[in-house]
Amino acid sequence: MSAYIFRRFLLMIPTIFGIMLVSFALIQFAPGGPIERIIAQLQGTEVSATARIGGASGGDFGAQGQMSGADSSMNSKYRGAQGLDPEFLKDLEKQFGFDKPAHERFIKMMWDYARFDFGESYFRDVSVLSLIAEKLPVSVSLGLWTTLLTYLISIPLGIRKAVRDGSRFDTWTSGVIIVGYAVPGFLFAVFLIVLFAGGSYWSVFPLRGLTSDNWESLSLFGKALDYLWHIILPVTALVIGAFATTSLLTKNSFLDEIRKQYVMTARAKGLSERQVLYGHVFRNAMLIIIAGFPGAFITAFFTGSLLIEQIFSLDGLGLLSFESIVNRDYPVVFATLYIFGLLGLVISLISDLTYTWVDPRIDFETREV
Repeated sequence: MSAYIFRRFLLMIPTIFGIMLVSFALIQFAPGGPIERIIAQLQGTEVSATARIGGASGGDFGAQGQMSGADSSMNSKYRGAQGLDPEFLKDLEKQFGFDKPAHERFIKMMWDYARFDFGESYFRDVSVLSLIAEKLPVSVSLGLWTTLLTYLISIPLGIRKAVRDGSRFDTWTSGVIIVGYAVPGFLFAVFLIVLFAGGSYWSVFPLRGLTSDNWESLSLFGKALDYLWHIILPVTALVIGAFATTSLLTKNSFLDEIRKQYVMTARAKGLSERQVLYGHVFRNAMLIIIAGFPGAFITAFFTGSLLIEQIFSLDGLGLLSFESIVNRDYPVVFATLYIFGLLGLVISLISDLTYTWVDPRIDFETREV
């Protein structure tokens, strides 16, 4: 097993390198950029980030080499740069590192990232690592609670549906699951706000933030209650949309195992239904559920919480990444991509190791990575 783990760690290097290389290459063709944003600010024409994407033309991030030629050539590279001093534009390119060829910028970026040196945000005047650490508590709260509750609900529900396949319980829970799967999580979030957060009915839960303004003055027990009070609605909105797939996957996996010959043999030997279900079927059926854990965790931790963070005014990594993309804050964009890429690879390895814990018959040493 140690050799397998070592090989997996070695494979993480070219994998993360490939992810960053493809993303970096795509950015070269993306319209707009930080220099155009500064130009828009100077000209007084800056609009929303999404409008800049639609109206921008030309990618300054793809500028390579030292600038030469006529001043008009320099100005024409950037939308709205007419009338600005070309030397000023050169200074901007040097400040952002765009005076160097793309391959040099990429090599330097990967060398810095290998040492977990992510530099500073272009527009926030703070280190990227500090910025991520500041937003991390919100994303950790949403991701961990959503993943935990989703699995705690989905696995028992899926097992129950498999055992009572075709019953009334199976039918009406399938209806609930279909609704939960079909309706987007952000619509549930709006519904919960209208119903419980001072919309048109009750004002039971807070609408904004992860904690109250007086959180620091509360006791330890009071802080825990205040935190749970704030997190209930966003986590509920995420769980409602996330548990459907895992529930059906659990049910189908258990049904598939229950119909196999070894289950009939176990029953013929006189084992109780509980012994058959949890002593034999469970570890085999759970393998496919464990395989989906890395993706479920990353989705809940990052991309799945973007709209929820926006709706409930929770300043987490999902919202940070989105704003960084539309604002062309490249250090933040690439740093979050790098960190979550590594996190996904490590969680995938942990998932494989969990396989061997659930079913000791699995031996990764005997297979190629």
